[in-house]
Amino acid sequence: MELKFSIPCLFGLEGLCADELKRLDMKAVQAENGRVLFSGSEADIPKANINLRTGERVLLVVDEVKADNFDMLFEGAKAMPWERFIPTDGEFPVKGHALGSNLHSIPDCQRIIKKAVAERLKSKYKVEWLKETGAKYQIQFAIMNDIATLYLDTSGVGLHKRGYRSAGNAAPLRETLAAAIVKLSRYKGREPVCDPFCGSGTIAIEAALAARNRAPGLNRAFAAEHWAWLNSQIWDEAKAEAISREYSGAYDIWGGDIDPKSIETAAQNAKRAGVSEFVRFEVAEAAEFRRSKAGGIIMTNPPYGERVMLQKEAEDIYRRFGAATKKLSDWKMYILSSHTEFERTFGKKAVKKRKLYNGMIKCDLFMYY
Repeated sequence: MELKFSIPCLFGLEGLCADELKRLDMKAVQAENGRVLFSGSEADIPKANINLRTGERVLLVVDEVKADNFDMLFEGAKAMPWERFIPTDGEFPVKGHALGSNLHSIPDCQRIIKKAVAERLKSKYKVEWLKETGAKYQIQFAIMNDIATLYLDTSGVGLHKRGYRSAGNAAPLRETLAAAIVKLSRYKGREPVCDPFCGSGTIAIEAALAARNRAPGLNRAFAAEHWAWLNSQIWDEAKAEAISREYSGAYDIWGGDIDPKSIETAAQNAKRAGVSEFVRFEVAEAAEFRRSKAGGIIMTNPPYGERVMLQKEAEDIYRRFGAATKKLSDWKMYILSSHTEFERTFGKKAVKKRKLYNGMIKCDLFMYY
């Protein structure tokens, strides 16, 4: 059957996510603010979950309805075909958000939707009560300008949690954002890659995964793997297909950080990600960064001066790192920072800037060619 999906993503990554979906041969791909829509079949649920690098989760669109009061929300939710997806013993908690709508009380919306779905399922299954002892079918809702869209979350834990990072440093970079930086750099596994502020190693690891064309979701589980109406075989087939597309080769990917604990964590994360033989980490001072090879790529996320240090300290790091990079020959640089004076303190104006978000922090990706 034809299904509709929505992929929430960090602001600024919609185009990248849409491009990924097109490369996966998904249909009717459409990028919007904060999400990408597409159509597909049951087999596209594991395919999208396992392969997407820049999307946050894969939501199955159940339906949408106009709802500017609770009665409309209840009747609209009750009219949706929940029995197609949720079995008689399925657990179906509800969560969501509302923006620019008359219905702004999230707890009340949760209660109304929960009651509506329960009434629908009890009627269809001809039972007096629902046990909810089986697999979890997480319902999500988004109410925007009095239009309520209801989803089932096929991913469970967000897609940015690849399964390789059990612990991060003081200000971890989300994996989906790191993957976006790698994609924006157009890295194909040929040039040397360096991250002089590697922290827990996320950018270097995502670069190695991209170079190998290794699907980021191979080492983790997904909520929909336990859904009764999905054949388990499609998950095995999607994983086998992803593995068949992997490349082999040698890559020059390096990460440095002044903190020995961060380097130890980065090495452990790389091992869990299955890329430890393709990346190397070492304790190093970014201000002393040196490379004799020409034609490499720096991708990095230096301290912003917001969460882990004062702005003046961050500015001093930018100055010293900027002075070090002036000695490089023909290197491209992609540097993520929220500091409004980054270019001035770094000592060089970027060729191009792209607005991105690291969590709730508004940043710029400063690009130097």
